[in-house]
Formats: sequence, structure tokens, C-alpha cells
Amino acid sequence: MTSSQALTPAEPPQRTDARLNRERLVAAAREVFAESGPGASLNEIARRAGVGPGTLYRHFPNRSALLTAVLGDRIETLRAHAERLLASENADDALEQWLRAFLAHACVHQGMGSALLVESADALGFDCRRRILDMVTGLLARAQRHGTARTDLTADDLFHLVIGIALATAHDDQAGQQPERLLDLLLDSVHGAPRRRT
Repeated sequence: MTSSQALTPAEPPQRTDARLNRERLVAAAREVFAESGPGASLNEIARRAGVGPGTLYRHFPNRSALLTAVLGDRIETLRAHAERLLASENADDALEQWLRAFLAHACVHQGMGSALLVESADALGFDCRRRILDMVTGLLARAQRHGTARTDLTADDLFHLVIGIALATAHDDQAGQQPERLLDLLLDSVHGAPRRRT
């Protein structure tokens, strides 16, 4: 046994199992909510995760706690994506790629992502809107400095416009490519000249 092994005790099996069960539940919830919306069966989520309902409720005492965990997981994915894009070469492309990822996030779960994004920080346990705005701010500022993004735009503008697209198309079965088409129109305005105000 090496000295490092002696100083680093193995993680207790129960703790490892609990962590893995939680990860499985969040992954299963992400799938089931995407298929059936935020009112999806919690028993189905437990079944897909390979655990019993009791295990689900030990980790997530109610539906809201599970929805929040799924949202937190998606927010972390968006944050990591933003970090990678901030290091990319083209500032305009980076902003566009992230806005497309944000739109996909906001449209998922039949509008669940959009609805939770406008909840208060107290209801969610963290300030989701602030985290998103921080990501947009960095990418937009870079595109304004090194790209063609118009300088009168704010991160708050982009946040509300993307959420608006997601909410407007959330319950339209015929929407198809409509969210992406609307985002294309938004991106045209991001790089367009401001209208002259009289």
C-alpha cells in the first residue's frame, strides 16, 4: 500500500450508492420530463432509474425538488458550454452557438425550462436567471468588442427574447422549426444596425 492510499480512505459504499442513485434519478427525470412534460409520472422516473419510489423520495421529497435538480444540471451544462465558447476564435459564432443551446434548453420539457427560469431565486434555491445572465453578458460583451454585435444590446434583452421564443412556441404542436427560425431573425437583429428613433 502506498502512502497516498493510506491517507485516502475509500468512499463508503453507502455514500457511493446514494450518489449514483441520485445521478440516475436526475438523468431519468431529464428524459421523462422531456417526453411527457413537468407533470410526468414520478414512478416512471424511478423505474427508468432502476430504483424504487422510496429511493426517489429520499433524494427528492417532492416534484419541485426533482424539477429544480434537473434544471440545475442543465444550467451547469450551459455554463460549461459558455466557458468553452469564450475561448473560441470567433466571437460572433460563439454568441450564436450559445444562444442556440440556450433556446434548446428553454424549449425542452414542453416549456418547463422557460417557466422555471422566471421563478424566484427563493423558489428554486438558486438564482437561475442571474446565472444565465452572467453567461450571456460575457459572450455578448466579447461579440461587441471583437465581433459585429450591436452595442445597444444588453444581456437582459437577449435573455427575454430567447425566453419569449420558447414560451410562444411551447404548446404549438405545429411549431416544428419555428423556434430556430425565430432565433435566426433575432440573430439578424443582433448584428443589424439600430433603427433611427425620432
